[in-house]
Amino acid sequence: MSDKVEVLAYNPDWIKDFESEAKLINQALGDNCIAIHHIGSTAVPLLAAKPIIDILPVVKDIMTVDKATDAMEQAGFEGKGEAGMLFRRFFHKRGAIACNVHIYEKDHAEVQRYLKFRDWMRTHEEDRKAYSNLKKNLSKKYPNDISQYVFGKDAFVALIDSKTGATGCRIVQALTPREWETARHFRQHYFFDKASIVDPYTWTFTHHEHIHLILYEASVIIGYAHIQLWPNARAALRIIVIDEPYRNKKLGSQFLIDVERWLKQKGMLTLHVQSSPQAYQFYLQHHYQRMPFNDPDDKTVHPDEIEVGKMLT
Repeated sequence: MSDKVEVLAYNPDWIKDFESEAKLINQALGDNCIAIHHIGSTAVPLLAAKPIIDILPVVKDIMTVDKATDAMEQAGFEGKGEAGMLFRRFFHKRGAIACNVHIYEKDHAEVQRYLKFRDWMRTHEEDRKAYSNLKKNLSKKYPNDISQYVFGKDAFVALIDSKTGATGCRIVQALTPREWETARHFRQHYFFDKASIVDPYTWTFTHHEHIHLILYEASVIIGYAHIQLWPNARAALRIIVIDEPYRNKKLGSQFLIDVERWLKQKGMLTLHVQSSPQAYQFYLQHHYQRMPFNDPDDKTVHPDEIEVGKMLT
């Protein structure tokens, strides 16, 4: 992705810009909206920032937001769907006041994380100055590449997240270099090393039918899942794994439940798995049943694997 990157000195007018845009958003979202927060660098006095107001509306029901898309767009906010973050709705506004709008349900971990990051920057001058300098340097290095600018901030943001005490799990589609590197590592270490082969399926990283999900606990990547979308509203769970230090905390169960809920919201009717004998009881505990896998691309029978599935409706 290429776009102009401009980092400016803090402008106190950004507070007024937030307030005017928040009124429009509140009207568009209606009773579903619980609160609207000013987040990001424009919400931190003395912090240099791109002149784009980041806004965090908190809602009762994320699915109801879809019914308000027309109202949001009439107010000038262009709908972008989830934009890589599960259970989010993202809108962007261009013009005299540019905005990014990140909408989450009230219990989503990102709400807490965004607010803790903002509040930390407001009260810790040394980190605020370091963040300002980092963003200025990145904008000079990547003046026309917003992706590289964002990726360049990833390690610093993770460091601050570790300081703020943010907790809770969140799921994203793999995007940053760190996320793709971790996906490669989890796949190779937990699956293909056992077969003494190099992962032959990294081509799926750029294939539109394949979705690669990263599970975070605060700023730490602790899990990974690989999903393939099939015709007729069917999906296959190719891989799901929790990093070994984080096992036996029911995180794998919650990860699977969230994946199922997300796929159901996307209109998928069934989720299919070729389970190893070791994982079979895990799937039974989550109400999976024997179900033909019926892979439309691969007719190979895997004698050691057990074909199970679950209706998502």
